[in-house]
Amino acid sequence: MAAEGAAVVLGARGVAAGERLAAEIRAEGGTAVFVPTDVTVATDMERLTGTAMGRFGRLDAAFNNAGGVSAAGAVHELTPGQWEADLGLNLTSVFHGLRHQVPAIAASGGGAILNNASNLGVVGMATVAPYVAAKHGVVGLTRAVALEGAERGVRVNAVLSGAIDTPGFRTSMGATPEGEAHVAGLHPLGRIGTAEEIAAFCAFLLSDESSFVTGAALSIDGGYTTR
Repeated sequence: MAAEGAAVVLGARGVAAGERLAAEIRAEGGTAVFVPTDVTVATDMERLTGTAMGRFGRLDAAFNNAGGVSAAGAVHELTPGQWEADLGLNLTSVFHGLRHQVPAIAASGGGAILNNASNLGVVGMATVAPYVAAKHGVVGLTRAVALEGAERGVRVNAVLSGAIDTPGFRTSMGATPEGEAHVAGLHPLGRIGTAEEIAAFCAFLLSDESSFVTGAALSIDGGYTTR
């Protein structure tokens, strides 16, 4: 989005990484502000949107991209706390964002919101039931809010991403060629995606070029969900 000329407001718990990314964007001639944010905290998400409105006077697009698995195991092995942690990070955080993003974008004349549901928003996977349930919930929430936002000029979509080559992915795979090869083999295209590929896809969905797209859950997963 910054490369396309957008002024961006970044929010994350990782302060050092967030500040570094904002500095990189500014060093390349872009405009970026970092706000320390815990997406599971309602007031943090309110402050994030408020910062965008306060600094730039408008909000045209928002991407709710946080997610992760707090614990893995069969459902009978998981605790209520682990269930609540995964729903908080992966689903309730999106609710917190939408509560403030929809009215802010509507007041700015309309725009778009994108929620990351991952490919597990439409298929199942053993040992990560809370994550799967949360991501399915993101798809449902996206569709409901798309109907609410339509008359206000606010489009809302979900992206269903497959495995993407990021530092987090490599950590989860143990940084082994065997682990990466196994995950790549789950995708009919025979590889994992790149950060550049998903960034371009998301930028399109947040731009006016996708102005007739709302309430959709769109895959960028190398064919994973077609199996």
